[in-house]
Amino acid sequence: MSSEVPFVRIVVLSFDGGQMTLDCIESLVKTEWPRDRYEIVMVDNGSLDDVTERVRARYQEVRILEPLRNLGFAGGCNLGIQAVTCSQGKPLRAYDHVALVNNDATVDAGWLRALIDVIEMGSDVGAASAKMLFSDRFTGIDLEVSEVSIAGGGDDRLVGVCVSGIRIDGERCDQRLQFDEGFHGPVGFDQTRGEEFARWSKNRGALRISETRSDESVEQVVSFRLSAETKRTVTLRSDIDEVTVAVGGGYADKKPIFTWVDVRVGPDVFDVINNVGSNLYERGFGGDRGFLERDRGQFEQTVEVFAWCGGAVLLKKAYLDAVGVFDERLFLYYEDTDLSWRGRLQGWHYLYAPGALVRHRHAQSSGVGSDTFRFYTERNRLLVLVKNAPLWLAARSGLGEVRRTVIINVRHLILRPLTLRMPARPEAAMRRRVLKSYLLLVPAMLRDRWLMDRRCSRQSLMKWEVSK
Repeated sequence: MSSEVPFVRIVVLSFDGGQMTLDCIESLVKTEWPRDRYEIVMVDNGSLDDVTERVRARYQEVRILEPLRNLGFAGGCNLGIQAVTCSQGKPLRAYDHVALVNNDATVDAGWLRALIDVIEMGSDVGAASAKMLFSDRFTGIDLEVSEVSIAGGGDDRLVGVCVSGIRIDGERCDQRLQFDEGFHGPVGFDQTRGEEFARWSKNRGALRISETRSDESVEQVVSFRLSAETKRTVTLRSDIDEVTVAVGGGYADKKPIFTWVDVRVGPDVFDVINNVGSNLYERGFGGDRGFLERDRGQFEQTVEVFAWCGGAVLLKKAYLDAVGVFDERLFLYYEDTDLSWRGRLQGWHYLYAPGALVRHRHAQSSGVGSDTFRFYTERNRLLVLVKNAPLWLAARSGLGEVRRTVIINVRHLILRPLTLRMPARPEAAMRRRVLKSYLLLVPAMLRDRWLMDRRCSRQSLMKWEVSK
């Protein structure tokens, strides 16, 4: 480029984003970077709301692309990266770097400068990943269980106690709750027993509560409804309180013995991390580094990471020219892990920029745990492994999905009726859908694997694999 100051194209993808998209763009126009050296491009990914008209009226400097259909995250971002004119025929400027920012995020004024400082640390640095915090701030309670046991019933996870209801000052406020990685994902619950949800803990975990108090000095009382299959001692700690109680001890009339425990919560409010670069976890799972950790300043150093998160990242044009753009067959989720992995195989590196602060409303588009979220994350992980991972890992994961599909379909559709229970069709159908779509795309992924230009071995990158 002719100028010494890099020119940046900032791409924002909106799908019925409404006010979130406006909030995002409002933060972007306040970016502390020479105004003639960046350009905001919004891709309206087939929205049905009026966000495009509102952006066009309020922010004339924003260039808008309207594909008139939902291209997914991969296709929508590719359009924003590759377009040379906007939908109104105005030319888009050539760039040195392209930034991707989720429309459900807002940026700190100095975010871009921090990313550029990091991405220009080396010619082989292909991307700089931002520090993403959840938009809410939280109070919290830590939980510790005296012992854990295997869940049973074919489930080999270690579990401590089950949380099946929470009250905050006597009121149910499930939308304010966030369980950290010390809890397993939601499982089925029995409303006839008064359960409102079911989250089994490991030996340690933490509950985060989004802060809504106008006066943060006022104490809250958080009540937990706990149970366990055998007697456990549970300690609950907040910033001002610590309670230890015995929980469980069997069943009465075929129902768990429940215990309500009250814990006082004081004024200690903190940030929680969404992403500080991405990791490669065991068995080829991609995931957010630092996810759900309380921000205690533990991620304030610029470090190399395995992958970057597409929610807030700066990508070098030379990197995209060499590696390519997103795989549009993935549509949604894991497309950033795929592009990161492909770049790694060609010798590119990625750095985390702690000074690039972004606040994010997590999973607003599809919802964590929704059928859409589950289908694309589960299918796409397998496809990304076929393309990028050592063959033994890709094969083992694919065969594992076949086995899982067979077991769940037999258990839910055949064995349940034999014990006079209704068949559980949704989970069985989900497994069949994932497997079918995966198998249909495997040949194309194998072809890409064969044609891929590599400068290092797939096995050598497994050194980045970490345990969760």
